Amino acid sequence: VRDCIQKTLTEWSSKIGQDLNQEILEVLECTVAQAIEKINPEERDELKVSAKLFVVGSNSSSIRDAVDLEVCLLLNLKSRAAYISISQEILQYGTSLSLEYLQPYWQELENLVQNKKIVAIGTSDLDKTLLEQLYLWAQVKPSSNQVNLASCCVMPPDLTAFAKQFDIQLLTHNDPKELLCEASFQEVLQESIQNTKAHEWIPLWLLRYSVIVKSRGIIKSKGYIMQARRNAS
Repeated sequence: VRDCIQKTLTEWSSKIGQDLNQEILEVLECTVAQAIEKINPEERDELKVSAKLFVVGSNSSSIRDAVDLEVCLLLNLKSRAAYISISQEILQYGTSLSLEYLQPYWQELENLVQNKKIVAIGTSDLDKTLLEQLYLWAQVKPSSNQVNLASCCVMPPDLTAFAKQFDIQLLTHNDPKELLCEASFQEVLQESIQNTKAHEWIPLWLLRYSVIVKSRGIIKSKGYIMQARRNAS
Protein backbone atom coordinates (compact mmCIF):
# COMPACT_ATOMS: atom_id res chain seq x y z
CA VAL A 1 0.00 0.00 0.00
CA ARG A 2 2.77 2.41 0.95
CA ASP A 3 4.57 1.79 -2.33
CA CYS A 4 1.40 2.34 -4.35
CA ILE A 5 0.70 5.65 -2.62
CA GLN A 6 4.28 6.82 -2.99
CA LYS A 7 4.41 5.96 -6.70
CA THR A 8 1.11 7.75 -7.37
CA LEU A 9 2.08 10.87 -5.43
CA THR A 10 5.53 11.03 -7.01
CA GLU A 11 4.20 10.68 -10.56
CA TRP A 12 1.38 13.14 -9.92
CA SER A 13 3.69 15.76 -8.40
CA SER A 14 6.18 15.41 -11.27
CA LYS A 15 3.44 16.32 -13.74
CA ILE A 16 2.21 19.40 -11.89
CA GLY A 17 5.62 20.61 -10.77
CA GLN A 18 7.17 20.97 -7.34
CA ASP A 19 6.64 24.74 -7.05
CA LEU A 20 3.13 24.63 -5.59
CA ASN A 21 2.44 27.23 -2.92
CA GLN A 22 1.97 25.49 0.40
CA GLU A 23 -0.72 27.99 1.36
CA ILE A 24 -3.09 26.77 -1.36
CA LEU A 25 -2.69 23.06 -0.77
CA GLU A 26 -5.97 22.62 1.08
CA VAL A 27 -7.27 19.99 -1.34
CA LEU A 28 -5.07 17.61 -3.33
CA GLU A 29 -6.69 15.35 -5.93
CA CYS A 30 -3.79 13.05 -6.67
CA THR A 31 -4.73 10.79 -9.56
CA VAL A 32 -2.78 9.40 -12.48
CA ALA A 33 -5.36 9.11 -15.26
CA GLN A 34 -3.49 6.58 -17.38
CA ALA A 35 -3.24 4.20 -14.41
CA ILE A 36 -7.03 4.00 -13.99
CA GLU A 37 -8.80 1.47 -16.19
CA LYS A 38 -12.42 2.58 -16.30
CA ILE A 39 -15.07 -0.01 -16.93
CA ASN A 40 -16.58 -0.14 -20.40
CA PRO A 41 -20.41 -0.05 -20.02
CA GLU A 42 -20.69 -2.74 -22.69
CA GLU A 43 -18.62 -5.10 -20.55
CA ARG A 44 -20.33 -4.29 -17.27
CA ASP A 45 -22.46 -7.43 -17.02
CA GLU A 46 -19.38 -9.61 -17.49
CA LEU A 47 -17.52 -8.06 -14.58
CA LYS A 48 -17.73 -8.29 -10.81
CA VAL A 49 -16.44 -5.39 -8.73
CA SER A 50 -15.59 -5.95 -5.08
CA ALA A 51 -14.07 -3.61 -2.55
CA LYS A 52 -12.88 -3.65 1.03
CA LEU A 53 -13.03 -0.43 2.98
CA PHE A 54 -10.70 0.30 5.88
CA VAL A 55 -12.06 3.15 8.01
CA VAL A 56 -9.63 4.92 10.32
CA GLY A 57 -11.30 6.26 13.45
CA SER A 58 -14.97 7.01 14.00
CA ASN A 59 -16.28 8.40 10.74
CA SER A 60 -19.22 6.52 9.26
CA SER A 61 -19.64 9.08 6.46
CA SER A 62 -16.40 7.72 5.01
CA ILE A 63 -18.41 4.85 3.58
CA ARG A 64 -20.67 7.14 1.59
CA ASP A 65 -17.72 9.27 0.49
CA ALA A 66 -15.78 6.24 -0.71
CA VAL A 67 -18.62 4.89 -2.83
CA ASP A 68 -20.26 8.09 -4.08
CA LEU A 69 -17.24 10.30 -4.59
CA GLU A 70 -14.52 7.84 -5.45
CA VAL A 71 -15.48 4.34 -6.57
CA CYS A 72 -18.35 5.24 -8.88
CA LEU A 73 -16.44 8.08 -10.50
CA LEU A 74 -13.06 6.43 -10.92
CA LEU A 75 -14.43 3.08 -12.06
CA ASN A 76 -17.08 4.67 -14.30
CA LEU A 77 -19.92 2.78 -12.60
CA LYS A 78 -22.23 5.61 -11.52
CA SER A 79 -25.85 4.39 -11.54
CA ARG A 80 -24.82 0.89 -12.59
CA ALA A 81 -22.85 0.12 -9.45
CA ALA A 82 -25.31 -2.55 -8.39
CA TYR A 83 -22.70 -5.31 -8.44
CA ILE A 84 -20.29 -3.82 -5.95
CA SER A 85 -19.91 -5.65 -2.67
CA ILE A 86 -18.13 -3.87 0.13
CA SER A 87 -16.63 -5.54 3.16
CA GLN A 88 -16.01 -3.12 5.97
CA GLU A 89 -13.23 -3.39 8.51
CA ILE A 90 -13.12 -0.72 11.19
CA LEU A 91 -9.66 -0.13 12.55
CA GLN A 92 -9.83 0.41 16.29
CA TYR A 93 -6.81 0.14 18.50
CA GLY A 94 -7.16 -1.06 22.07
CA THR A 95 -10.96 -1.11 21.97
CA SER A 96 -13.40 -3.97 21.46
CA LEU A 97 -16.02 -3.56 18.79
CA SER A 98 -19.66 -3.53 19.81
CA LEU A 99 -22.99 -3.52 18.02
CA GLU A 100 -23.55 0.10 19.06
CA TYR A 101 -20.29 1.10 17.43
CA LEU A 102 -21.06 -0.81 14.23
CA GLN A 103 -24.61 0.46 13.78
CA PRO A 104 -23.94 3.86 12.16
CA TYR A 105 -21.48 2.26 9.73
CA TRP A 106 -23.92 -0.47 8.83
CA GLN A 107 -26.75 2.02 8.32
CA GLU A 108 -24.61 3.86 5.77
CA LEU A 109 -24.01 0.58 3.96
CA GLU A 110 -27.72 -0.28 4.06
CA ASN A 111 -28.59 3.07 2.51
CA LEU A 112 -26.22 2.34 -0.36
CA VAL A 113 -27.86 -1.05 -0.92
CA GLN A 114 -31.35 0.46 -0.80
CA ASN A 115 -30.28 3.13 -3.29
CA LYS A 116 -28.90 0.39 -5.55
CA LYS A 117 -25.36 1.71 -5.36
CA ILE A 118 -24.09 -1.66 -4.12
CA VAL A 119 -25.61 -5.11 -4.13
CA ALA A 120 -24.07 -6.91 -1.16
CA ILE A 121 -22.37 -5.91 2.08
CA GLY A 122 -20.24 -7.88 4.46
CA THR A 123 -18.13 -7.69 7.58
CA SER A 124 -14.59 -8.45 8.60
CA ASP A 125 -13.23 -10.07 11.76
CA LEU A 126 -16.52 -10.38 13.64
CA ASP A 127 -16.84 -13.30 16.02
CA LYS A 128 -20.01 -15.34 16.25
CA THR A 129 -21.56 -13.25 19.03
CA LEU A 130 -21.13 -9.89 17.31
CA LEU A 131 -22.05 -11.25 13.88
CA GLU A 132 -25.26 -12.68 15.32
CA GLN A 133 -26.11 -9.40 17.04
CA LEU A 134 -25.56 -7.48 13.81
CA TYR A 135 -27.55 -10.01 11.77
CA LEU A 136 -30.55 -9.88 14.06
CA TRP A 137 -30.53 -6.06 14.19
CA ALA A 138 -29.79 -5.25 10.55
CA GLN A 139 -32.40 -4.65 7.87
CA VAL A 140 -29.92 -5.63 5.15
CA LYS A 141 -28.19 -8.78 6.35
CA PRO A 142 -24.44 -9.34 5.95
CA SER A 143 -23.73 -11.71 3.08
CA SER A 144 -20.18 -12.52 4.15
CA ASN A 145 -17.72 -12.30 7.01
CA GLN A 146 -13.95 -12.33 6.61
CA VAL A 147 -11.75 -14.12 9.13
CA ASN A 148 -8.08 -13.24 9.53
CA LEU A 149 -5.78 -16.19 8.90
CA ALA A 150 -3.40 -14.83 11.53
CA SER A 151 -6.04 -15.23 14.25
CA CYS A 152 -7.00 -18.82 13.48
CA CYS A 153 -6.01 -21.62 11.15
CA VAL A 154 -9.41 -23.31 11.53
CA MET A 155 -12.75 -21.54 11.43
CA PRO A 156 -14.39 -21.41 14.89
CA PRO A 157 -17.13 -24.09 15.01
CA ASP A 158 -19.76 -21.73 16.45
CA LEU A 159 -19.08 -19.14 13.73
CA THR A 160 -19.19 -21.81 11.02
CA ALA A 161 -22.51 -23.20 12.29
CA PHE A 162 -24.11 -19.75 12.49
CA ALA A 163 -22.89 -18.76 9.03
CA LYS A 164 -24.21 -21.99 7.53
CA GLN A 165 -27.60 -21.57 9.20
CA PHE A 166 -28.10 -18.04 7.84
CA ASP A 167 -26.31 -18.45 4.51
CA ILE A 168 -23.40 -16.14 5.33
CA GLN A 169 -20.25 -16.82 3.32
CA LEU A 170 -17.10 -17.15 5.40
CA LEU A 171 -13.97 -15.86 3.70
CA THR A 172 -10.36 -15.54 4.81
CA HIS A 173 -7.91 -12.64 4.60
CA ASN A 174 -4.41 -11.81 5.78
CA ASP A 175 -4.60 -8.03 6.04
CA PRO A 176 -2.54 -6.57 8.89
CA LYS A 177 -4.30 -4.84 11.74
CA GLU A 178 -2.78 -1.53 10.71
CA LEU A 179 -2.75 -1.31 6.93
CA LEU A 180 -1.40 2.24 6.77
CA CYS A 181 -0.50 4.20 9.89
CA GLU A 182 -0.66 7.98 10.12
CA ALA A 183 3.10 8.37 10.49
CA SER A 184 3.82 6.21 7.44
CA PHE A 185 1.38 8.18 5.28
CA GLN A 186 2.87 11.49 6.38
CA GLU A 187 6.36 10.22 5.62
CA VAL A 188 5.32 9.21 2.10
CA LEU A 189 3.61 12.54 1.55
CA GLN A 190 6.67 14.46 2.68
CA GLU A 191 8.97 12.44 0.42
CA SER A 192 6.71 12.73 -2.62
CA ILE A 193 5.35 16.29 -2.60
CA GLN A 194 7.14 19.33 -1.29
CA ASN A 195 5.41 22.17 0.56
CA THR A 196 2.51 20.05 1.80
CA LYS A 197 3.04 20.35 5.57
CA ALA A 198 2.78 16.58 5.70
CA HIS A 199 2.41 16.47 9.50
CA GLU A 200 -1.01 18.14 9.15
CA TRP A 201 -2.49 15.44 6.91
CA ILE A 202 -4.41 12.52 8.46
CA PRO A 203 -5.69 9.49 6.49
CA LEU A 204 -9.46 9.00 6.77
CA TRP A 205 -10.06 5.83 4.82
CA LEU A 206 -8.45 3.42 2.41
CA LEU A 207 -10.34 1.32 -0.11
CA ARG A 208 -8.96 -1.66 -2.01
CA TYR A 209 -10.90 -2.70 -5.09
CA SER A 210 -10.69 -5.40 -7.74
CA VAL A 211 -12.49 -5.94 -11.04
CA ILE A 212 -12.92 -9.60 -11.96
CA VAL A 213 -14.02 -11.19 -15.24
CA LYS A 214 -16.76 -13.49 -13.95
CA SER A 215 -16.67 -16.10 -16.73
CA ARG A 216 -12.91 -16.59 -16.50
CA GLY A 217 -12.25 -15.84 -12.83
CA ILE A 218 -9.32 -13.53 -13.58
CA ILE A 219 -8.55 -10.10 -12.19
CA LYS A 220 -8.92 -7.42 -14.86
CA SER A 221 -7.72 -4.57 -12.68
CA LYS A 222 -7.15 -3.69 -9.04
CA GLY A 223 -5.97 -0.78 -6.99
CA TYR A 224 -6.30 1.44 -3.94
CA ILE A 225 -8.21 4.66 -3.34
CA MET A 226 -7.71 6.73 -0.21
CA GLN A 227 -8.75 10.03 1.32
CA ALA A 228 -6.93 12.18 3.86
CA ARG A 229 -7.85 15.40 5.63
CA ARG A 230 -5.61 18.33 6.43
CA ASN A 231 -5.86 19.62 9.99
CA ALA A 232 -4.36 23.05 9.51
CA SER A 233 -3.17 24.81 12.63
